[in-house]
Amino acid sequence: MKKPSPLVLDLSEVSADDVAVVGGKCASLGELFRALRSRGVRSVDGFATTSEAYRLLLETDGLGARLRELMSGLDHEDLKALNVAGREARALMLDTPLPVAVNDAILDAYRRLCDRTQRSCEVAVRSSATAEDLPDASFAGQQDTILNVRGEDRLIESCHRCFASLWTDRAISYRAARGFDHFEVALAIGVQPMVRSDLACSGVMFTLDTESGFREAVVINGSWGLGEAIVAGKATPDEWVVFKPTLRTGARPIVSRRLGSKEIKMIYGLDDRGTREVSVVEAQRRRFSLSDYDVLQLAQWACIIEDHYSERAGHAQPMDIEWAKDGRTGELFILQARPETVHATRRENYIETYKLTGEHSAPLATGMAVGEKIGQGRVHVLLDPDSITDFLEGDILVTSMTDPAWEPIMKRAAAIVTDRGGRTCHSAIISRELGLPCIVGTGNATERLATGIEATVSCADGAKGNVYEGNVEYIVERRTMAEEARPRTQVMMNVGDPDHAFALASLPNDGVGLARLEFIINNHIGIHPMALVRYPNLKREEDVREIGRRISEEDPREFFVRCLSEGVGRIAAAFYPKPVIVRMSDFKSNEYARLIGGQEFEPIEENPMLGFRGASRYYDERYQEGFRLECAALQRVREEMGLVNVKAMIPFCRTVEEGERVVALMAQFGCKQGEHELEIYAMCELPANVVFADEFLRVFDGYSIGSNDLTQLALGLDRDSEMVAHLFDERNGAVEKMVAMAIEAAHRAGKKIGICGQAPSDYPEFARFLVERGITSISLNPDTVLQTTHIINEAEAEQQGKRKAAVQSSTEADAAVQSVS
Repeated sequence: MKKPSPLVLDLSEVSADDVAVVGGKCASLGELFRALRSRGVRSVDGFATTSEAYRLLLETDGLGARLRELMSGLDHEDLKALNVAGREARALMLDTPLPVAVNDAILDAYRRLCDRTQRSCEVAVRSSATAEDLPDASFAGQQDTILNVRGEDRLIESCHRCFASLWTDRAISYRAARGFDHFEVALAIGVQPMVRSDLACSGVMFTLDTESGFREAVVINGSWGLGEAIVAGKATPDEWVVFKPTLRTGARPIVSRRLGSKEIKMIYGLDDRGTREVSVVEAQRRRFSLSDYDVLQLAQWACIIEDHYSERAGHAQPMDIEWAKDGRTGELFILQARPETVHATRRENYIETYKLTGEHSAPLATGMAVGEKIGQGRVHVLLDPDSITDFLEGDILVTSMTDPAWEPIMKRAAAIVTDRGGRTCHSAIISRELGLPCIVGTGNATERLATGIEATVSCADGAKGNVYEGNVEYIVERRTMAEEARPRTQVMMNVGDPDHAFALASLPNDGVGLARLEFIINNHIGIHPMALVRYPNLKREEDVREIGRRISEEDPREFFVRCLSEGVGRIAAAFYPKPVIVRMSDFKSNEYARLIGGQEFEPIEENPMLGFRGASRYYDERYQEGFRLECAALQRVREEMGLVNVKAMIPFCRTVEEGERVVALMAQFGCKQGEHELEIYAMCELPANVVFADEFLRVFDGYSIGSNDLTQLALGLDRDSEMVAHLFDERNGAVEKMVAMAIEAAHRAGKKIGICGQAPSDYPEFARFLVERGITSISLNPDTVLQTTHIINEAEAEQQGKRKAAVQSSTEADAAVQSVS
């Protein structure tokens, strides 16, 4: 006689193979509890109803037959009909009592769970569909989760609601759009003790970068209170990025962090039942929700979870993970882990780059960009998903936040803009899945944007997303990632913006030939280094106030070192283990003066281009303490983050003695040449660097030709002057001769030499000239990497052909001589 299928299973009895029995979510919960606790990952006990329990419910009072009749012929694109059918289906489910056997099995498992955990048994009731967390469909948020459920009556009521949530409008639409038979999908329910994150914090994390698909990062989002606030997009969370390869070696590679506004948090209800939302006090909003220790602990667990599921799958399997911190015990817990379904299944052999080309006014609204696309259309400010019929195909959806009820509308949108949310909120996840540009966490888009205006939503401006008035012209460049052979000459990239680094790393490259500190200092710090050194003893009270606002309670020097090291670290992580050459700061005095507090420390110069800049600034008492901070940031990247692929480069070094002085000063500040394989290069951008190249190369480990400055100084012109701009040309014979001399000197010294100026990107013939001269590397602007790599390959092939022809000609000449003799 066949043994009856169980109605309930403890999570200790469930594995990842039991999706058909307990659904994707509960199978994952069981796998976490069973397999990963032994590896140090702290997860939560519990039990799950099975698909057999749902089957019995459908057999009760002819419920299944009535649902089939209701769904027969339904057009899920007809939003009114969908709304009516969904409402009726849920009513049928709730009006049908749970079978006695299912009711008793749930209560028996609940009592055993309370005995086992020996604690007050408030639980989370979590839906788990048998078609959930599949490689090509996440079903994220399609069914309900109910938190802080206490007592047996509330538990049964909540389980009944969960079963009914399989028939929400969004779930019906989602299944139909992806070709799933409604009656081939069953719903199980997971029941677990609550982690008291209402007294601490919670969040989600991914084992890849959710924007670029970069696989070597763990991205962690966190906010105060229960995690539903993040997932639903009600709170804009904190964010950290941790680099996996050096984390595994014991380093502490937090390469990025962003403080979220964390507007609200979800906590237990007033009667200790259910949940409620409260505003977060200002002091809490200005603090990160996790310590660095906790961030690194979560990242380590994420790596363990990814390794486990990758081993089971037989291939790399990025994961989407929920976590929580218990405010009573201080312990971290993993609540859920499921396969990431957007980037993991993407198999594109091309790169699309969106660029604004038209003129535009200042942005109407700004937030966090999700993706890198641009969208246009008519703005539609919509605060209630029930007004779905008013929303037209191709409109821009502007709302406070979204949840799964919004998905039928989101599918019609040209772009999505929300007041709240972070990069892992519902709006962000679904927009990635739909391939839509999305901006989250604007704070005020619903107030700043008016229904009916035409607008452009741009996620192509870096980490910030901007909404511009009108239809701003833009282009889309699609570059095929052809399988082209790597040239002998190294092809590197010029990178300044850390936020773009993960995406750029997917281009074929040999590393970064120029990472500019100026972009990070200007955009991520915004304060003059010496103003931070002297804070709060500054002359201008407004500078003191603004610096205090920006650094909050952080030590001012630590603020600079942390921000700079994380910016450099993100670039270095993106290209690891390839070399990343970081040029120390090369602001001119007029540029430094524009930073907050800068006017107090900068001279007024007639010609800043030739004044107090580069190496001469570093050892001068007016900036030496600022340079100490730069060195401290570099040291942290290499030693604490483990990113030893970072090299240093000194710009505008006028004399050999100056070079020696700077190298000695760097050693004094913790960056000793040769220690832990630290290499220090110099920019070759002055005629003196060429004339005395042999001497300079005895001080430095290599050269990088700065063709912009070398051209202006060789030709005696100001490259910022439009009066002589027509004379500025790196292909001028004098410039090419100087470049050739520098390359020859590097060959004599056995040192590396590259170029990081604009010329190779602009002029293919100049790139050929460099290849012919035997340059080690060419560092290019990212948008020219593919085509210039092809040119370099052609130049190397031509050169090889000429050598072969020369050898053959010589051989034939020798043969002719021998024949005559």
